[in-house]
Amino acid sequence: MFGKVLIANRGEIALRVISACKEMGIRTVAVYSEADRNSLHVRFADEAICIGPPRSAESYLNVPAVISAAEIADVDAIHPGYGLLSENANFAEVCRASNIKFIGPPPEVTRMMGEKSTARQTMKRAKVPILPGSDGVIESEGAALEWARSVGYPVILKAVAGGGGRGMRIVRSPEELPAMFSQASTEAANAFGNGAMYMEKFIERPRHIEFQVLADEHGNVMSLGERECSIQRRHQKLIEEAPSLQVTPKQREELGKVIQKSLKEIGYWNAGTIEFLMDEDGKIYFIEMNTRIQVEHCVTEMVTGVDLVKAQLRIAAGEKLGDIVPRVPEIRGHAIECRINAEHPEKFTPSAGKITAFNLPGGNGVRVDTAQYAEGVVPPYYDSLIAKLICHGKDREEAMNKMQRALSQFVVQGIHTTIPLHQKIFADQEFRSGKFDTKFMERFFERQG
Repeated sequence: MFGKVLIANRGEIALRVISACKEMGIRTVAVYSEADRNSLHVRFADEAICIGPPRSAESYLNVPAVISAAEIADVDAIHPGYGLLSENANFAEVCRASNIKFIGPPPEVTRMMGEKSTARQTMKRAKVPILPGSDGVIESEGAALEWARSVGYPVILKAVAGGGGRGMRIVRSPEELPAMFSQASTEAANAFGNGAMYMEKFIERPRHIEFQVLADEHGNVMSLGERECSIQRRHQKLIEEAPSLQVTPKQREELGKVIQKSLKEIGYWNAGTIEFLMDEDGKIYFIEMNTRIQVEHCVTEMVTGVDLVKAQLRIAAGEKLGDIVPRVPEIRGHAIECRINAEHPEKFTPSAGKITAFNLPGGNGVRVDTAQYAEGVVPPYYDSLIAKLICHGKDREEAMNKMQRALSQFVVQGIHTTIPLHQKIFADQEFRSGKFDTKFMERFFERQG
């Protein structure tokens, strides 16, 4: 096992990795920007190194600065968390060249699955069901019009190197397509440095389902079941839960086998998430893979009992999956997660500033992952997520009731948060019925007036 690990991240995920390392007897090194000098991940790590000014490009995304910190601290491995450098294949290659273990998949596989059009073709060859889509990059507006005509509208434009809804446009007619193609490509180029686009047939009312996997360096792959992530606003997830109410045991088993086979064939290892869309007939289609730990990994941990971060560390140290998770775990009860963001709950504008009061809910089956505290400052430079509230119950009804209670006891003062929005969602009958899709939030806001 590693003697010392550097965490190339910040906030709650950095603290989550530090906690796992401490329980395993691994020393930790935090890196931080000048804005995060007083953060809890800095306080609780064994060592901490400042790597630059507040802006991510000059600190957390500065590969030479991160590698220099790792070499100065003489670490064995780097855990990238999620976001930032976690799916940067070039960073993984630099780690390899520096003889530092990157706690994630091989850079070649990260690069393959990060290019969405390439990932689609890889999964198609492995017999994973995929949405009708372009065979590769759509080179021009003319090519886009021709492809859309062949499959029928609506279609969706997606950035090859994208994520988080950027570089994405739904097109419902040929008249809309040229302008939207140009807009999406420009947005993708600005966000990711790559304006290449591909296209898929668009499902009007899909559910967003994702499967959690673990794979070791010896060719063993395990599916840990699915999560439902359909409650989204502008393609950003707000609430996740496990298991999905719509995935049948037969689907779970069959898809798990297909996923295991496909990841074994491409030589994948460590944690990963395969994302799907489910149509109104219950058919499920691959859309992309995230080659890292997910924000919402906690709900899978709650229903399976598997510590996914510890599993990542053990896999990266060369252990076999069968020694880490001896058998496919049984799914126990139901878990739901709310992402608590530092945002105005109605305008969704960022809300940076000092937290003047901070009270966390507790009790049986209630978990909070956060790196915030009273008198702490939420800086304006980073993602607005400040906490994840996760509740587990014997069934979905109990998990929802716990969540409503926990939200009422979660106090954050000094800044705006999305807690009031979550409270309204959990009182909504469509949400409570479980009969929702990715368009839920649009209908919810209409009901709210």
